[in-house]
Amino acid sequence: MATRQSSSKLSTLASKVLSGTKTPTKADAVKLAASVLSQDEKKGQRK
Repeated sequence: MATRQSSSKLSTLASKVLSGTKTPTKADAVKLAASVLSQDEKKGQRK
């Protein structure tokens, strides 16, 4: 099975947001959410 990975740019953005060195814009939040959702192998909610 192929693995999905975030780009280096997105990983850096996530790191900066989590460390508090960057306040995410709405566009940043959308990019990060899209990355997470694209890597979700099992769609839908889990118990």
